[in-house]
Amino acid sequence: MGVEDMDRAYRFWSEALHYVPRDPAYDPAWNVLVPPNGGSGAHLALTLTDTPLQKHPRLHLDLNPDGGDAKAEVARLLSLGASIVDWDLYPEDRDVDFVVLADPDGNRFCVIDVR
Repeated sequence: MGVEDMDRAYRFWSEALHYVPRDPAYDPAWNVLVPPNGGSGAHLALTLTDTPLQKHPRLHLDLNPDGGDAKAEVARLLSLGASIVDWDLYPEDRDVDFVVLADPDGNRFCVIDVR
């Protein structure tokens, strides 16, 4: 994932995903975060970039909160620095099972209500 501020992105995604660094040495330009204790799950690579954000990115993360409480997870992520995106592609009836957020660098991601 491209980021503009490695320190900020590293802190946000570590806390958001409860992930740890794969490598012991912090790199100001490239880091990989992984599930703790050798757990299973996707690895998240963060790299510095100056590529502009896309309003409707083709690729984004979908987060399924532990315990299924999407509202609590959205509140937690907002407290870590995420922001709600005024998403113009929600279905008209607004009865959706996801919320579009942005990390502190503006990268879009969704929190899914799996219930």
